[in-house]
Amino acid sequence: MAYDFDLYVIGAGSGGVRSARFAAGFGAKVAVAESRYLGGTCVNVGCVPKKLLVYGAHFAEDFEQSAGFGWTLGKADFDWATLIANKDREINRLNGIYRNLLVNSGVTLHEGHARLIDPHQVEINGQRYTARHILIATGGWPQIPDIPGREHAISSNEAFFLKELPKRILVVGGGYIAVEFAGIFHGLGADTKLLYRGELFLRGFDGAVRKHLQEELTKRGLDLQFNADIERIEKQADGSLKVTLKDGRELATDCVFYATGRRPMLDNLGLENTGVKLDKRGFIEVDEQYQSAEPSILAIGDVIGRVQLTPVALAEGMAVARRLFKPEQYRPVDYNMIPTAVFSLPNIGTVGLTEEQAREAGHKVQIFESRFRPMKLTLTECQERTLMKLVVDADTDKVLGCHMVGPDAGEIVQGLAIALKAGATKRDFDETIGVHPTAAEEFVTMRTPVAG
Repeated sequence: MAYDFDLYVIGAGSGGVRSARFAAGFGAKVAVAESRYLGGTCVNVGCVPKKLLVYGAHFAEDFEQSAGFGWTLGKADFDWATLIANKDREINRLNGIYRNLLVNSGVTLHEGHARLIDPHQVEINGQRYTARHILIATGGWPQIPDIPGREHAISSNEAFFLKELPKRILVVGGGYIAVEFAGIFHGLGADTKLLYRGELFLRGFDGAVRKHLQEELTKRGLDLQFNADIERIEKQADGSLKVTLKDGRELATDCVFYATGRRPMLDNLGLENTGVKLDKRGFIEVDEQYQSAEPSILAIGDVIGRVQLTPVALAEGMAVARRLFKPEQYRPVDYNMIPTAVFSLPNIGTVGLTEEQAREAGHKVQIFESRFRPMKLTLTECQERTLMKLVVDADTDKVLGCHMVGPDAGEIVQGLAIALKAGATKRDFDETIGVHPTAAEEFVTMRTPVAG
């Protein structure tokens, strides 16, 4: 049978665009459908605008610390509308870049909502197209729990487009999105409370990292409330919100921001017209080659619920394009040693196993830790401390994990991720000469284990 396209991609986010571009480069006839915005979550309502807001929030500290270096500043004023307008302009520029990347690669772009009619056929804007392979890369969508008054709460989607900075805000959640946005709003001057129903945020991260960040955020005056959960939200006559917690306490605020998880975006996709199966969490079930239970339909990125990070979706998209259209270049995605950062204030950078994971896996471990006040702060009143930690296999000397809380943690850990991926030992770290004076050199000067 002759198909209209060799590959039809539904979703023009990071993974979908990467797969489409490279498949077209390998000679395939490719189309991409997108119903919202080019670039997906990351470019539009995720990592890119969030990082811009984190930069904005950090200036408050820079102004304060500049006095120690002899600077005298006038009163600093912050204008939310200016930040959002400039952020929007940058995102529009990136949308244009994504459009050019696709079009210049020879990919056909269909703007509208695509729906599966059968395993090889898609309908969009009243038109039907056939494809040998269909790739679902529709990403995720934030979830707000079904509580009374949920319509008064916002998610990360709306947070990027608030008309003004709330005077008071409750951020609900314990994952990295909640922690990052709490830092953003607090840094920009809002009275911010972070509520999390568990004992301590950032479950799955190294215990020392979680505890250290809690201490640093508390030092900065961020109100952290653990073992706290919302029962209902009520709008008041003056426009403010009354929030009742499950323990009976009442809190007054101007905005409730939920960051309590994301679901796969499968709405009205027509999966019922195919043999695609979902796992128990509602994500598309795929094998190691991203093929669903329907052989012609593949899925990658957040919609499969594996590692929900932009660079992982990019790698998965590349793997699909290579396997289908350039098999001699195919290599599977390696999910080990994936570095990641949390752009909290201060940042977290991490790669490899946490201490808890290493012990659980049966490793006999040595732990190396350093906590210090960064050199930049020695001329200031700021008492912030940086944490660096190595998890080492005591039998093989191999470095199993590397963790940091402090300025530029993500930038530093990216380089260390290469070393860990290559199998570096603690001796390799010890024999590497440091760059002085930097915080990063601490990773190669830790000599005495703190625990084993």
